[in-house]
Amino acid sequence: MAEIIQKDGTWTFDGDALRLVPGRDKNVSLLRKTLGELTVPLGALAGISFEQGKRSGRLRLRLREGADPLLQATGGRLADSADPYQLTVESDRYGVAEYFVDETRNALLLDQVPATAVDRYLLPGPAIPLSASAGDGTASFDGDHVRLEWNWKTEEAKAAAGPRTLALADIEGVEWQPSPVLENGYLRFTVRNAPTKAPPKYDPNSIDLWGSKKDQLMAMVAAAVQARLPHPAAPPMEDARPKRLTAASAAPETPAEADHDALLRRLRELGQLHKSGVLTEEEFTLAKQAILKRM
Repeated sequence: MAEIIQKDGTWTFDGDALRLVPGRDKNVSLLRKTLGELTVPLGALAGISFEQGKRSGRLRLRLREGADPLLQATGGRLADSADPYQLTVESDRYGVAEYFVDETRNALLLDQVPATAVDRYLLPGPAIPLSASAGDGTASFDGDHVRLEWNWKTEEAKAAAGPRTLALADIEGVEWQPSPVLENGYLRFTVRNAPTKAPPKYDPNSIDLWGSKKDQLMAMVAAAVQARLPHPAAPPMEDARPKRLTAASAAPETPAEADHDALLRRLRELGQLHKSGVLTEEEFTLAKQAILKRM
C-alpha cells in the first residue's frame, strides 16, 4: 500500500483502487470538500504524474476518457484548485510522492490497464439527492427529476413561468460552464423536443451563474445527472445485444494465453515480495526484467 498525507488531502493506493480524501485546510476548494472521499478503481486510470516546483509540487491523476461523469459534464473546465484528481505536495514530501507514482504505475503495468477511452462510466458520480444554489436559482436532483427554482435576482420573464421540473427521461444532455472573466457561466439542460439558443439568463432550462464560489456545486448537479444519462460513447442499442456464441468465442484459452496469465501472477508475487523486504531492489529488478522478456 502507498499513502501520502498532505494539508491538501490524503491519497491512498491499495493495489486495486485509489482513495482520495480532501484535506481540511482552508485552501481546499468547496467542490472537493463537498464531494468528499472518492474511490477511483485502477481500471479507470490512464496515468499518474508528479510535477515538482520550488515550494510545492502537484500529483495529477489522468482518468480514461469517459470514465468519470464529473469530468464528462465539466468538459475540462474545472480549475486546478477544484480538480479532485490533483493534490498539492509540500517539498519535504517529494520522495513520498515519487514512490506513490511508481507504485501506481507498476500496478497499471502489471494489470495491463489500457489508457484508451471507455464506453461506460467507471465512477458513480456524486451521491443523490443533492441541491445547489448559485446565480439566479437553485437546482435539485433526486435521481428521476431535476427541479429548477428561481430567486429574486432572476430575469422577470423567466421567473414568471415559475419553478421548472424536468424528467430525467426528457433530458438529452447537461453542461456546466464556469463564469469566465466579464461573462456569465451556466448550468444548462438540453431537453428533448425543446431546443433553445437563448442565453442562460432567459433560458428556463438553465441556471445563470455569476462567478461565485458556489458555482462549483452546480458542477456536482451536472455530474449526478450525467451519470444517469446514456454514455456518449455507448454503442447503439442494437449493437449492445449479446452476440451469438460461436465456436471461436467459446474455445478455451490457448497455452500461450494461459502462460501469459501465469507470468502476470508471477509479477504480482514478485511485487509483494519486494514490498515485504524479501527481495532487494536489485533482485526485484532483475527478476522483473526476466519475466517481461518472456512476455
